[in-house]
Amino acid sequence: MKKFFKILLVVIFVALLGFSGKYLIDSNSKSPIVFTTEKAFKTSIEEKTVATGKVVPEDEVAIKPQISGIIEKIYVEEGAAIKTGDLIAKVKVVPNEQSLNSARGRVKNAQIVLNNSKVEYDRNKALFDKGVISSQDFNNMDLRYNQAKQDLSNARSDLQIIRLGSAGGSSTANTNIRATVSGTILEIPVKEGDQVIESNNFNDGTTIATIADLNKMIFEGKVDEAEVNKLKIDMPLKVSLGAIRDKEFDAKLKFIAPKGDEEQGAVQFKIEGEVFLDKSYFIRAGYSANASIVLETKNDILAVKEALLQFDKETEDPYVEVQTGDQKFERKDVEIGISDGINVEILSGITEEDDIKVWNKTEPIKKEGEEGQN
Repeated sequence: MKKFFKILLVVIFVALLGFSGKYLIDSNSKSPIVFTTEKAFKTSIEEKTVATGKVVPEDEVAIKPQISGIIEKIYVEEGAAIKTGDLIAKVKVVPNEQSLNSARGRVKNAQIVLNNSKVEYDRNKALFDKGVISSQDFNNMDLRYNQAKQDLSNARSDLQIIRLGSAGGSSTANTNIRATVSGTILEIPVKEGDQVIESNNFNDGTTIATIADLNKMIFEGKVDEAEVNKLKIDMPLKVSLGAIRDKEFDAKLKFIAPKGDEEQGAVQFKIEGEVFLDKSYFIRAGYSANASIVLETKNDILAVKEALLQFDKETEDPYVEVQTGDQKFERKDVEIGISDGINVEILSGITEEDDIKVWNKTEPIKKEGEEGQN
């Protein structure tokens, strides 16, 4: 029985040894992996950058009241076309009690002064008619009397303005809010019954409506500091809108901010471009947009695919590997120029005759009998 187990162990050992040998032979018989190569070529390259932003009206005008009160009536809706002088809303005046009381007091005081001046005027006129006083003395009294009448008129007008918002109730009354420019109503942030504050030196006032000309739109966006020095005023732009597909609008760069803003660790510079609209499209204010800017164009230059470049781990200098023999490669440092993200310009280091290693792509060499096999 022991002899049987010994023989069984020997057989198992020989079998394992055979399987191991077969595995080593099969492993060594696999097709070797080799690198493919490509050549440099002549082409044209456009270096572009894309600025993200939005399209907005060139000018937006905020309409504010000249007197505080409550919105009594709104006569227009958002999106309506409007002309200069058109009535937008009417404000109902809610007078301040202190100001109203002071105005009433001024009216009473002016009335008292006028009554006193009237008595003096009548007495001096009788004396003047009798030749008792001179013409100069009477004229001085007449002047004071007329001034008192004017002061009373002014005080009454002030009281009416405080109470009603207008001295005469004309069409240009402060309570009537009218458009100061022609355009489209973009926004009416108030509603009837809302309280509004007048615009003055100490307060911006409540915006009743925002008006803009939608036929004059600009692109507002930002570019990175690494590219801002390549921009120039009047450079052409191609603006695409998120709301309108398969359509690009021509534009022209008109402003580059002299100061950048730091956003998430990167410095961004604001740019503006005048957009040339197509009348067959209605562009709404605030559409998101991208502006493509051609920074530089070069024609008939030597280039390679950017994927062929490798970079030194220490110096980050670019290089490629050029084939010198059968699957033998030599490092060649290269000087690169502009890139479009796919192809990159080669200024020096290689020629069109060089076979460049595709370092991130390999394929096995097929041996005889392997054709058509997977």
